Amino acid sequence: MPEAIAFDTHRYVKRLTRSGFTEEQAETLAEEQIALLNANLATKADIARVEVEIAKIDKRIEAVRADLLKWMVGALIAQGGVVVALLQLLK
Repeated sequence: MPEAIAFDTHRYVKRLTRSGFTEEQAETLAEEQIALLNANLATKADIARVEVEIAKIDKRIEAVRADLLKWMVGALIAQGGVVVALLQLLK
């Protein structure tokens, strides 16, 4: 997996060794820091996949809205027919 962000491991290791860590400890910490960053940050590819999924969901929502509108119009017409029939019976 490509690195999600630029992380200067050399500078990180140098700074840790200056602070009293051994070279091995500093390198291990740097490796773990990179692993944590890469595992927890979204890449552009991750964001693109989410955008595609959102677009699919939007299309499904639009289809449901269209179906709901058809049912509502149909029910309104049927209700109007019932009202007209009841008025005819009352005459």
